[in-house]
Amino acid sequence: MTTLRLLPWTTPEGNPCYLSPDNDESRLSLLADDVEEAQLHSGEQVLAGSRAVLADAQAGERAVRFALMRAVESLGDVLRIAASRGARIQMTDCRGE
Repeated sequence: MTTLRLLPWTTPEGNPCYLSPDNDESRLSLLADDVEEAQLHSGEQVLAGSRAVLADAQAGERAVRFALMRAVESLGDVLRIAASRGARIQMTDCRGE
């Protein structure tokens, strides 16, 4: 049973991209790993920045909206990564590895 790997980016039209998991060391697979790592790091930074904005009673509407927009983008990235990694864990469990 082979499940395609959900990649951490979409087509220009917003459709998901997939990769055959035959080679975890392929260039595209390693690139996807690097992009996921960068997205998770960015999410940590966005979380810290959003918390700072929310803690600032003087923060204006623009700052709050910007923080929320970035948080929503990061949440979308993290959910995509979680779905991709969850599918790969299930696939590994099915193969008995």
